[in-house]
Amino acid sequence: MNDTTPKTDSDRCPKRGLATRLIHGGEPQPRTEGAVAAPIFQSSTFEYGGDEGYHDLKYIRLNNTPTHRVLHDKLARAEGAEAGLATASGMAAITAALLTVLEAGDHLIAQNTLYGGTHDFLTQDLPRFGIEVSFIDGDAPDSWERQVRETTKAIYVETLSNPLLDMPDLEASVAFARRHGLVSMIDNTFASPVAYQPCPAGFDLSLHSATKYLNGHSDIVAGAVIGSRSRVEAVRRTLNHLGGSLDPHAVYLLYRGMKTLELRYHRQSSNALRLARFLDTHPAVTQVNYPGLESHPRHERAKALLSAYGGMLSFELEGGTDAAERTLSRLELPIVAPSLGGVESLATRPATSSHAGMTAEDRAAAGISDGLIRVSVGIETEADLLADFEQALA
Repeated sequence: MNDTTPKTDSDRCPKRGLATRLIHGGEPQPRTEGAVAAPIFQSSTFEYGGDEGYHDLKYIRLNNTPTHRVLHDKLARAEGAEAGLATASGMAAITAALLTVLEAGDHLIAQNTLYGGTHDFLTQDLPRFGIEVSFIDGDAPDSWERQVRETTKAIYVETLSNPLLDMPDLEASVAFARRHGLVSMIDNTFASPVAYQPCPAGFDLSLHSATKYLNGHSDIVAGAVIGSRSRVEAVRRTLNHLGGSLDPHAVYLLYRGMKTLELRYHRQSSNALRLARFLDTHPAVTQVNYPGLESHPRHERAKALLSAYGGMLSFELEGGTDAAERTLSRLELPIVAPSLGGVESLATRPATSSHAGMTAEDRAAAGISDGLIRVSVGIETEADLLADFEQALA
């Protein structure tokens, strides 16, 4: 039986610039019926083609349809890795990857400032599977050795932490994992492939909420796992059993959104840096968290490792929660909504959104106050954004 699946050139543009790889990498070769944009194969079921194993059957839930394959190759090219995998959400990527690497009796070392959903999974769900977790200060690698056990299997960090924009010692994380034979895992959502390339830097698995920067248009929920071919295939098999597959139409929207990632991300980074500098000098603002500021405690590390500082920042005001609520109510351009990474600016209090699932005690321990405002800076005209924040804080 002939295989009519469009072939993808997985090595297309491997040494060219990121923008070129995002546009041309992974495209079907030859193009399907000459189509410049890869078509959507909106079919759940495909004719049997002599596939030998269950995971080889072409089926949407098995994450291997022609539409999926094009996106997977593009994800891999974006971060200079061997393989990529799209999932139904960022948490599907994170949970499937962790449950692939870890099993009952294992131990995980994780950064102590994480996205709320990840923190909740580590503290509430993994223990039910017999998996233990120890948290570390990402900036104190000398203290990590004390957490290592015979059962330790992996270390988990975020490139830029949510929502305080801390940056752990990434180079030490890779070296630590290699020294102890651990799987190194990193959530690269905030940095995106534009600012940081985890796999070439030595990380085993790079994870994304593709809902955010990779897609960039606030219209789908998706996730991504990127790494070596063997590790990503292992995660795919776990995902196949868990059922966290991405619908072909959402796959296409993510594929399309990635083509403009570099343009969007640099504009968002530029806007965020100007906004951070404005906030940093405003008398009503007591603290600004943005790695592009010289006052940020990890600025030199960010300057050395990142090619852009990103579009995320957070800040606190004199007056705490009440002042934060007043400011949010006065903003005209940023939409008060959870999520991030879209072309429009969004603002929210993490205590009521991304980290609402954490207890007040856990948020306080992580340094997340109830009055903290997190801003996902969009691609609006810079002067308009600055003027809007100025009037909201007046």
